[in-house]
Amino acid sequence: MAEDFARAVDDGIKLSKRIYFGKDRAVAPPNPVVPMAKSARALLPSGPMVYAVIQDPGIVDNPDIPSYQPHVHGRCDPPALIPLQMNAIAAEVDCHLDTAFVTVTGVWRVHCIMGSRSCDCRLAVPMGSRGSILGVEVEVPRKSYSTRLVVMDDDTKKNESGTSLQNGGFVNSNIFTLTIPKIDGGTNLSIKISWSQKLVYAEGEYCLDLPYTFPDFVNPAGKRLSKKEKIQVNVNALPGSEILCRTMSHQLKAMKRHAGSMGFLYDTEVLSWSKTDFRFSYAVPTNYINGAILLEGASMHDFDQRQMFYIYLSPGDIKRDKVFRKDIIFVIDISGSMQGKLIEDTKSALSAALSKLNPDDSFNIIAFNAESRLFSKTMELASKDTVERAIEWINVNFVAGGGTNISHPLNTAIEMLSSAQGSVPIVFLVTDGTAEDERQICSMVKNHMADGESICPRIYTFGIGSFCNHYFLRMLAVISRGHYDAAFDVDLVEPQMLALFDKASSLVLANITIDIFDDLDEFEVHPSHIPDLSSGGPLTISGRYKGSFPETVKVKGILADLSNFTVDMKIETAKDIPLQRVSARDQIELLTAQAWLSENKQLEQKVAKLSLQTGFMSQYTRMVILESDHLKKVKESGKKEASKKSQPQYEENVQEQRMILLPHLGVGFGNLKATAENTPPGDVSKVPEVAEIFKVASNCCSRMCSYCCCMCCIDCCSRMNNQFATALTQLCIGLGCFGCLTCCSEICCSGNDG
Repeated sequence: MAEDFARAVDDGIKLSKRIYFGKDRAVAPPNPVVPMAKSARALLPSGPMVYAVIQDPGIVDNPDIPSYQPHVHGRCDPPALIPLQMNAIAAEVDCHLDTAFVTVTGVWRVHCIMGSRSCDCRLAVPMGSRGSILGVEVEVPRKSYSTRLVVMDDDTKKNESGTSLQNGGFVNSNIFTLTIPKIDGGTNLSIKISWSQKLVYAEGEYCLDLPYTFPDFVNPAGKRLSKKEKIQVNVNALPGSEILCRTMSHQLKAMKRHAGSMGFLYDTEVLSWSKTDFRFSYAVPTNYINGAILLEGASMHDFDQRQMFYIYLSPGDIKRDKVFRKDIIFVIDISGSMQGKLIEDTKSALSAALSKLNPDDSFNIIAFNAESRLFSKTMELASKDTVERAIEWINVNFVAGGGTNISHPLNTAIEMLSSAQGSVPIVFLVTDGTAEDERQICSMVKNHMADGESICPRIYTFGIGSFCNHYFLRMLAVISRGHYDAAFDVDLVEPQMLALFDKASSLVLANITIDIFDDLDEFEVHPSHIPDLSSGGPLTISGRYKGSFPETVKVKGILADLSNFTVDMKIETAKDIPLQRVSARDQIELLTAQAWLSENKQLEQKVAKLSLQTGFMSQYTRMVILESDHLKKVKESGKKEASKKSQPQYEENVQEQRMILLPHLGVGFGNLKATAENTPPGDVSKVPEVAEIFKVASNCCSRMCSYCCCMCCIDCCSRMNNQFATALTQLCIGLGCFGCLTCCSEICCSGNDG
């Protein structure tokens, strides 16, 4: 979809050359576009942008200065996307612990459509790491639009056929799009966008990366007048902690500074909009493992009236030589769907991971499809020669083909690691497919994970694309105290796989226990099995409880030298940190995985309620657009005042809003059919049946008649080489002769005089 989007923008930029701004109106022409064959990313939005959706190229013109335009026949199929000019932009970011909540407000103008015509406008919002859209509000003259989550009930499913991918969805894993219908030329759109994203933790720093780069052609046409650009950042870390600013891409001014919180502001006049993404990083310096437990009471409108807790454990300044020794087995899917770039990137990532192992680490590799292939019958030390031999084995044996059988290689890996001592045993599972026996696999893993002081094998799961069951992979990681990650874009497989490996190879505290749960009257904790702490980022645990916390809580675990570790964590009241919003996304995903495993309808309903309450999407809720017609409201209110009898207020509100159902935006629970057919991730195309081929051909021929007189046809003909033109001429002559022969046979040779 990203390539289709970029191609539509490329067509829109070319089409925008028709717009005339007058001799005294200077406007920067679009930058030279990188050829589509080389890079589609250059045309993807790198900041919030709005596009005019052009199906009829004849409506493209300046709404203020109508100009003579040559008539254009035909339509744009698929529609072209012309970037709209941006008149204002501002951002406010609230960083709470490891999560950032972003609100962007802006004004865009439909500068490319005749004043008497209208078109759809498509909003595109690129988000940062693990971004999740929370809401969009749009104001235009006479109408307003806003998004809302609704429960997936029977009525919603009945309207499923009316949904279209053009209404909204994800271009890739981090670019959300939404279509606003029928906006008149010359109209200003005031848009407010809200989303959340995770702060990236690296080298002891928390980093906020906000897509905030805008191309030249979104600057308003005319003289280069100064415009105001504003970014406000609020940081809330652990209560009482010290915050040190490290880097900032824009000149921020400190507005407030307290223990555990800071506020910054960027407010300046600019001639053109930002050319660099907004980047801000800060550190909360600590010498060793530390953290806090934050408590928050339930609000009046909360469906769950139990108290909330949030446990935040930071690795501190731990040196890499104090991490656990590893016994790791890479279990890699090489089924037919992994062919091409996917298997090559996986091989490259695995080779890089092997090169990062320490000489005292041990490893093995299992490549699986319908069968399994082992690099070695026993674990091998990660010496230089062994790693080189393993890379050669990967290049020979990683040939994509066959089906997907996860159970056997996973069971083999766990059994090989069951006798590991003095290390953290890790299974690193990579797959892009779904298995029929996934619940049985989870049960098998549970049986292997024995309770006790020993360190059981951890399973680090990595899912590729949307055809694998990501909730199964998440559940495997939770059961084994491991971690889960995914790459929905093929281009991100290698970097994200290496990031997960870095987390697995930098464990500093294992077998973590918290003694408070035995003293509470009732509690619910997410995740249910506490994972290990890595130097690559903080560990967060959240949940609900009844009872009372003591003043301090002991957190225990095992260090890399196998010594016992204990730290006292203070209980703090969360004053400026909204715990429910910070923990909502993780809780929704973990509860959904539990609901899938147990097939529990009550858990599904609980996830839906939490989704509606916090605004985070889930598998059991859908996003809709509500359209409010203010002019219609005024007219109807006048009629109702004159009438004595009126309908109830609730029914009035429902009737005054039109609902547009968006496609389901969840990741789903896997696709067995696509896995069985070895469909590569992201490939949603299908081979048409014979009847469909004729139907498409007939539609093509009918469209050819409408295109034969347009400028597109002339431009196409001008690009033909001599050989193709000669072949096309001979084909047309042949068809003409065939028609003449048919005519002669019917008239002259039929024996009929008339």
